[in-house]
Amino acid sequence: MKRLAAAATCLLLAACAGNPPKPPPLVAVPDPAPGNGAPRRSPYAPAQEDVSKRGNYTAGGLYAPGVADSAPAGGIPDVHLIPEPEVVAEPHSRYGNRSPYTVLGKKYYVRDSAEGYHETGIASYYGNKFHGRRTSNLEVYDMYAFTAAHKTLPLPSFARVTNLANGSSVVVRVNDRGPFHDGRIIDLSYAAAVKLGVDRAGTARVEVVGLMPGENARQQYDAVAAAPPQAPLPPTAIDQLVAALPVATAAAAPAVPGVVLQVASFAEEANAQRALATVNAAGIAGASLEPGDSAGRPVWRLRIGPVPAEAMEATAERVRALGFGQPRLVRE
Repeated sequence: MKRLAAAATCLLLAACAGNPPKPPPLVAVPDPAPGNGAPRRSPYAPAQEDVSKRGNYTAGGLYAPGVADSAPAGGIPDVHLIPEPEVVAEPHSRYGNRSPYTVLGKKYYVRDSAEGYHETGIASYYGNKFHGRRTSNLEVYDMYAFTAAHKTLPLPSFARVTNLANGSSVVVRVNDRGPFHDGRIIDLSYAAAVKLGVDRAGTARVEVVGLMPGENARQQYDAVAAAPPQAPLPPTAIDQLVAALPVATAAAAPAVPGVVLQVASFAEEANAQRALATVNAAGIAGASLEPGDSAGRPVWRLRIGPVPAEAMEATAERVRALGFGQPRLVRE
């Protein structure tokens, strides 16, 4: 029991540089045939435990603090082929959810669920050093999957992480503890960092929103985009689609009929203006910037609308095609 509890000791991130070693070749796993209703599969085989990475930690401390982390040689050029995790109800893991727990002399209290969690701060990531090592809930860390480490979200749980500098977002499954550097709120897997554009700088300011089952609407739009054209939805079905979208609060409701979609939030106005120009150049009407604040810091929200409800999914798909991720519905 002591050994198992020790194996669940929380991990630390370390962003990487230099000339990292090339990881062992991964076995490609083909996607299922399109249109058969099966979920997308990653082109990378699941990571297996690397027993050489057991131990080498101090209880209540960090794993191999003197060993540098690194990224896989060549990066992940096909990161877009890795599917985001489906947000489903999962029982809490037997390990990794003890509350409170202490690391480096600081005490942390684990949340009961991800519901209502919303925080803005600095994200970092971890890679080769931890690939194949057990996470805090004794799963195997896989840098080619969309996962994350968090200090207080329950294991496992789900969150959407958005890079406030470029508007990119990704759904991650939280299955590890960390980061324990001051000022950082989440440690991304290497794949998630690449998806968000965090891998080059090593850190980025992000928004993290806890998700509950059914809230990853991006996969709903993947299915809509792959489906053949259909007749316009009746009003009752449209109402259900609107109700299913993730919600972003707004200061005021639109003055004319339709819905407003939030594309992204930006910490820098220049980045927001570039994103607005991209949307305008794509011919998507009704885009604008709305200044506001998040956690006491200024943000610029890129929004589109009002959009007729029957055109909502088509507009969302055009936004996704530009690389911004799934827009959120704005409500009063």
